[in-house]
Amino acid sequence: MNELKHVLKLTLIEKKDVSIAIFFGFIAGVAGVALMGSSGYLISKAALTSQMTTLVVMAACLKLFGFVSALSRYGERLYSHRATFTMLSHLRVSFFERLAPLAPGIFGKYRSGDLLARIVGDVESLQNFLLRVFYPPVVLGIVFLSTIFFSSFFSMGIAAVMFIGMLLTVVAVPAIFSIRKRRTDGQGRAKRGSLAIEATEFLYGFRDLKIHQQLSVKEQQLTTDAAQYNEGQRKEGLEENLAQSINSFVALLVSFFVLGVGAYFVAAGELNGLYLAMLVMISIAAFENVAPMAAFPAYFEESRKAAVRLEEIVTEPVAPRGTEQLADGPLDIKLTGASFSYPGEKSLAVDNVSIHLKPGTKTAIVGPSGSGKSTLMQLLLNVFPLDQGQLLIGGNPIGTLDQEATWQKMNVVLQENHFFYGTIRSNLMIADAAASDEQLQKALAKVQLELFPLTMTVEEKGQNLSGGQKQRLAIARALLKAKSLWLLDEPVSSVDNLTGQAIYQELFRQGKGDLFVIISHDLAGLEKMDQIVVMENGQIVESGSYKELMERKSYFYQLKQIENSVFA
Repeated sequence: MNELKHVLKLTLIEKKDVSIAIFFGFIAGVAGVALMGSSGYLISKAALTSQMTTLVVMAACLKLFGFVSALSRYGERLYSHRATFTMLSHLRVSFFERLAPLAPGIFGKYRSGDLLARIVGDVESLQNFLLRVFYPPVVLGIVFLSTIFFSSFFSMGIAAVMFIGMLLTVVAVPAIFSIRKRRTDGQGRAKRGSLAIEATEFLYGFRDLKIHQQLSVKEQQLTTDAAQYNEGQRKEGLEENLAQSINSFVALLVSFFVLGVGAYFVAAGELNGLYLAMLVMISIAAFENVAPMAAFPAYFEESRKAAVRLEEIVTEPVAPRGTEQLADGPLDIKLTGASFSYPGEKSLAVDNVSIHLKPGTKTAIVGPSGSGKSTLMQLLLNVFPLDQGQLLIGGNPIGTLDQEATWQKMNVVLQENHFFYGTIRSNLMIADAAASDEQLQKALAKVQLELFPLTMTVEEKGQNLSGGQKQRLAIARALLKAKSLWLLDEPVSSVDNLTGQAIYQELFRQGKGDLFVIISHDLAGLEKMDQIVVMENGQIVESGSYKELMERKSYFYQLKQIENSVFA
């Protein structure tokens, strides 16, 4: 139950609705029992008396109990469902607030399909917590105890039989099936997660699978996962039906015992025969309410597993977040002794890197593929925490700075930039929500996309845009933001050289006096850089101006010679 503590806490935020739902559920349950008990009493009384007044009063009571039962059941449904929907709202908000600080690093630990299955499926599963896990035992317990207390005035023996029956149907049988469910349910959600992963990869990779004639293989894998998940669902259904059958059988046996014990007490003169039918009918009515407890084990285990899977994500360690703001004006970036490795990997992606990026300078970070350039960019952005070393921005340790406020001071273009379904206008206004159409058009013109209308549709992930158009649209966003720190990771790798050089000239013109950090595999045009940092195997092997590096005739010089020989 410890796994469901957080969910219970969120549920009890709406304690008023929960309390009202429990109250109406109790009234509905007691009214149903009273209706059946009154019916039994009326049958017995009608057989033993001819007084019409008593019979009319009892008939009126039957109508009253029926009306109260129906009205209370409506109120119980209304308030319990309202509390459930409110709880789900609180759960989603709470989960997102705890998940947001972990992004984007969380994507390195969980596959997107698995995350989607948890964020959507597991959260939706918890809607059953109040209605099927927390609520039924509470209401049933109150109804049963009230019924047993009432029955004890007529026969302690019958009250004892009903109490034992309550323990069996409300506690013992659900507990046994909960244990069985826990032993067999370990793979159910894993199968659903596996199915979500395979379905996501199938949809995202459909084109490549088709091109390489591997579509049938992936389809077979998806079909196998779906069949395994369906088989698991079928077994769960059979288990739930078995629980319901056993619970109903036990409830029926208890009613027979009540009848037998009551008949014995009547024969022994310890119980007035007038009340026997009433007590039997009360027993039948009370145990009719145990049906939800048959499904309790399945819903309890489902809710527990869902809570565990959600907690696995949001209980990842998070470094304390700073609150300080960066000052306005020129800013520098200083990285000292920085080392970093990705989770689960032994080798360092960045190994003991120290670099000082001064205000108003242009720095290019170059090196072969896999040398750690993009990882270094992620560290400068404070996307990943350093394993060792220190990062200072504007002289402030990164741990003391508010992360989002720091990003607000940066113009960032990454290798992969996300584009939302909408229009060119809506995707540009992410950078500046107050920008006018004229400003948006000017930004597009600076990256040579002036022919794009602002109303042009952008499909999901920018599927209708080429790689170069996506990069230029991302650069247009950075131009609109116009801050003093520019961090650009391969910003024009998909653009032809002439257009790329023109865009660089526009960036340097608009950002005159700003700090530029540019990651590039292209060694052309680096003469304009104030500093060139050369990386290999996660380390800086040399740095300096273009002229200094060429004069040294070391690593950078060799790279340049190779490039010249290839394109000569």
